[in-house]
Amino acid sequence: MHSLGALFRYFAAALGGLGLAVALAGEAAADFKLCNRTASNVGIAIGYKDRTGWKTEGWWNLAPKACEVLLGGPLASRYYYVYAVDYDLGGEWRGKAFMCTQDHEFTIQGVADCDKRGYDLTGFFEIDTGNSETWTVQLTEPGDRGIGGQ
Repeated sequence: MHSLGALFRYFAAALGGLGLAVALAGEAAADFKLCNRTASNVGIAIGYKDRTGWKTEGWWNLAPKACEVLLGGPLASRYYYVYAVDYDLGGEWRGKAFMCTQDHEFTIQGVADCDKRGYDLTGFFEIDTGNSETWTVQLTEPGDRGIGGQ
């Protein structure tokens, strides 16, 4: 039979360990992440400017209700651009910032002369991160609020 003092010490140690796990889980990594809040599988492409200039990358395939880190580490730019396509129902999330893409996995340097270089010209929507070090885009069903982030 355990003494009351031993049980108290065990309980306190267990809570202390739980508190540490919760504190570590609460620390957010500095990343650009996209969450698919729809009921469909979606394909994601991203455009951004890094030290070498403009770059587009794709495709990330996100299952319904899943999240994916698209760019790891602290954000280097204020503006990022996203294009998404709904694989199950058709349709897309697009905007007025035109950049290069292609049908299969890609990393493309530059956004000029897409067609001359053999790429598709695709409209991306702009994300203003406000110079934040981390950002999460919430991709939602048409009619729902928010492709925004935090």
